Amino acid sequence: MKIVFLDALTLGEMPELESFNELGSFIQYSETDKDQVVERCATADIIITNKVRIDASAMEQLPKLKLICIAATGTNNVDLDKAAELNISVKNVKGYSTNSVAQLTFGFIIELFNRISYYDIYVKEEYYSSQKLFTHIGPGLEELAGKTIGIIGMGDIGKAVAKIAVAFNMHVQYFSTSGKNTVAGYESVSLEQLLKTSDVISIHAPLNAHTNSLIGAKQFAKMKSTAIIVNVGRGGIVVESELVEALQENKIHAAALDVFEQEPLQLHSPLLQLQDHGKLLLTPHIAWASIQARRTLLEMVKSNIKQFLNA
Repeated sequence: MKIVFLDALTLGEMPELESFNELGSFIQYSETDKDQVVERCATADIIITNKVRIDASAMEQLPKLKLICIAATGTNNVDLDKAAELNISVKNVKGYSTNSVAQLTFGFIIELFNRISYYDIYVKEEYYSSQKLFTHIGPGLEELAGKTIGIIGMGDIGKAVAKIAVAFNMHVQYFSTSGKNTVAGYESVSLEQLLKTSDVISIHAPLNAHTNSLIGAKQFAKMKSTAIIVNVGRGGIVVESELVEALQENKIHAAALDVFEQEPLQLHSPLLQLQDHGKLLLTPHIAWASIQARRTLLEMVKSNIKQFLNA
């Protein structure tokens, strides 16, 4: 049984990958371009991919291929219809990163309200050492207690964020983008109500027809000027150019993004116009990737392969 991992570097340095040798002949590549897929997988029975696209053309040229394991939750990089037509099984993984994403969400929120990086720089660049007062108020801190957090997308991650918010004595309200999720103990509201009344808006929804460009200029205009917005869901949910305008015009207070309309973020992106860390925080699609989450992900991929082999 030959197993090929096409983009292992997306998981970082993971010694745990060596255990895949127990399942068969295992080959891993750091990265794979689209035009290298067929060559590298010519004799593969199983392909593991995180983001490398496996399209219909590639599958038709891989007669030995029996299983595609996606090392992620999303399946949009695999032509599922062609896989079904060719009797190729496709398995993804779910739920491995809930704690990791929820943790970074609050890392963003706390940084934007506490400005830790500002105060760290203030001390390290010796401004503090040159003053007379024992303290420096600067931009100041804000408590989360008493604030309202509006969660867009109340799946497992949204619920994990809500639980943390309650620990900070925040009021939790949510908008279900599918209209199907009802979570006891939290207030379900319309999107308009959420936008108008939330101090923090946190996005944890998938990208689909209901959520594409869900938050743009019209929505920013409805938000409090003191509000912050966090997107760790999918990049296309927030219209980036209109977010930049809203921040520049002080229609909202601040934002934090871990996901983008194009990934990696393009050099010409309007987001890079804003260099003020107090207004905009950007991270490279990393919320999912705690070491614990990546280990869990690999165990799930390994389990999917074992289940397939034992079927």
